[in-house]
Amino acid sequence: MMGKIIFITGGARSGKTAYALERAQAHPAPLLYIATGEARDDEMKERIARHKEERMGLGFDTIEEPVHIKGALSGLDKNYGAVLLDCLTLWLSNVMGKGLDLEAESEGLLMALRETGSDVYVVTNEVGLGIVPDNELARAFRDNAGRLNAAFAKEAAEAWLMVSGLPVKIK
Repeated sequence: MMGKIIFITGGARSGKTAYALERAQAHPAPLLYIATGEARDDEMKERIARHKEERMGLGFDTIEEPVHIKGALSGLDKNYGAVLLDCLTLWLSNVMGKGLDLEAESEGLLMALRETGSDVYVVTNEVGLGIVPDNELARAFRDNAGRLNAAFAKEAAEAWLMVSGLPVKIK
């Protein structure tokens, strides 16, 4: 079975994850949720706990992996009906923070997601619609996020933009 990539982007709190969860739950169990966030401060710890609580009872196995998703996926012993990656921009931040080769890492991630054989829902933030950041690191992140999102959207069978909680099909 060959799965497809479903790309879901939008601004903060636009409903990206809720939409991805809803779509993924239409697939047969088991389901897999890949969380890329790291609890580096109290606010993020609370956010992660809230996300875990929201997924309770929805039938998702969870892998918490901030960077090395390819390795985590290679050790799976199940065939998942759907995989949900949340989120690509947090993964990007983690990759940049570790000084890894973004091009090599993103190619490896894309390959690993394809190799699951499942439909994969990729959640990401659209960060390029606002003002130009005032510092080099923030500009590099914005530029890398734009290129990464474009690469994943190009490979996706479907692409959706969440606007105020509403999905808008863009591909």
